[in-house]
Amino acid sequence: MDNPPSPDIVRVMDFDTDIAIVGGGLNGSALALSLSQQGLRVTVIDALPAQPRKDEGFDGRSYAIALTSVRVLEGIGLWDAIADAAQPMFEIKVTDGRAGEGPSPFFMHFDHAEIEEGPMGHMVQDRHLRRALMDAVDAAEMVEVINSETVVAQDADTTGITLTLASGKTLRARLCVGADGRASGTAKRAGIKRTGWAYGQTALVCAVEHQLPHNGIAHQFFMPPGPLAILPLTGNRSSIVWSETAANAARIHALPDAEYLDILRPRFGDFLGEISLAGARYTYPLSLSLAHEMIAPRLALVGDSAHGVHPIAGQGLNAGFRDIAALCEVIVDAQRRGEDFGAAVALARYQEWRRFDNATLALATDSFNRLFSNDNGLIRMARDIGMGVVSALPGLRRRFIREAAGLNGDLPRLMRGLPL
Repeated sequence: MDNPPSPDIVRVMDFDTDIAIVGGGLNGSALALSLSQQGLRVTVIDALPAQPRKDEGFDGRSYAIALTSVRVLEGIGLWDAIADAAQPMFEIKVTDGRAGEGPSPFFMHFDHAEIEEGPMGHMVQDRHLRRALMDAVDAAEMVEVINSETVVAQDADTTGITLTLASGKTLRARLCVGADGRASGTAKRAGIKRTGWAYGQTALVCAVEHQLPHNGIAHQFFMPPGPLAILPLTGNRSSIVWSETAANAARIHALPDAEYLDILRPRFGDFLGEISLAGARYTYPLSLSLAHEMIAPRLALVGDSAHGVHPIAGQGLNAGFRDIAALCEVIVDAQRRGEDFGAAVALARYQEWRRFDNATLALATDSFNRLFSNDNGLIRMARDIGMGVVSALPGLRRRFIREAAGLNGDLPRLMRGLPL
């Protein structure tokens, strides 16, 4: 009589994959790569078709990657592929004022030299980061990517979760991770409610070339309609994230390039010399969207699926990477202890670790936007004095620098530069 299969073999045969990730963007791909490197089988379900790897050239889309997010990319073996094309941010200058009037005399100035770890972060172009991630995922033997497919139903039970795809195919996994954005279908199907609102603002996003070097300095200029971020890219180029009221932004975006620049110039100023547009122009409506829960039976949310915040501090992708690093650590540690990493007790550790941090980030970005996106004289005076106080106190200034670098809080191992 043949011996019965071992429980481990039965367990593997019961599942098509260990972890199913819904959403093949930056967060979903980084999570898949990290988990696969720990010996887990991962399936990524992406509604978009497979993207070509051809470099289409500079288009202006970029991300501010905090120091701790750089460590995550190092930990999963990606940083070397993009480091040469990344621009370090050595300083951040935060000012207040009105377009055409110049900045307020009160400001905050953060210099990376005040911390020991190095630059606070890097600016990385989307084309470099996305291509490096896609190439690494393609090369990962433990990752399967299903493109041009959507999930239409999900059914969790005590041992796993079954996903039904639009094609009719089903996929059974031990855990499902929603990385499918602010309108997350994964969260909706799990009955997870959201809190959120629109800001009535739209971000105008572009890149400019300028005559003078930026010296790796990032600028955040607060104006009544919304903030203007000038973020250093490689060469004499900077990324612009410029918030306006929704109606104003629609009118400005519809203008020809020359007229668009005429409106940008008095806001940008002349400290970098003459400017010209580089790459394409984009718009993004701004809103807050916060999931009430980050977990459900056999399910976890990461990135914008769990928390979509105002880009005022450039922390959207960094918060997603922190989710990824924390969830990976929870899963790997549970696996090493012989636990079921998709069970409620393991997922509760992830939620306890990340929910307060994400709610605090959402509250902070919302409060900052409301505080600075107005022209009330008393509020302007209070915030300008507040910025002056922060800049004048070394201890407080250092804390803000460490916050910008992502170094505060209970950091996962990947964000401390340690292996999983």
